[in-house]
Order: sequence, then structure tokens, then C-alpha cells
Amino acid sequence: MTQLGLYTGKASGRYDEGVEDAVKRYQWARGIQEDELGVYGAATRARLESETSEP
Repeated sequence: MTQLGLYTGKASGRYDEGVEDAVKRYQWARGIQEDELGVYGAATRARLESETSEP
């Protein structure tokens, strides 16, 4: 999320409100409907990993 500019907070290892919001915006922007909005499921993960590199 950080690499795509969707999350600007400090990485804490927690799935907090800021991360959930970034996931929702990513899903909406990419038209991902297989996962519930805000849920980092298999479809969201696969798409995100295809667009980013390892941290």
C-alpha cells in the first residue's frame, strides 16, 4: 500500500483503521469485488502483489 501511495502511516504490523481504509480505496480503484470491501482477501492480495515489489 505504501508503494502505491495509498497508505502513508508508519508500519506497525497491525490491521488498523488506516490500513483498512487504504485497502478499501485500493479495491475500489481496481474494481476488486471478490473480497469484501476492506478485507485483505485472496483476490486483493494477488492483485496487490502483482503491482508491488517486496518491501
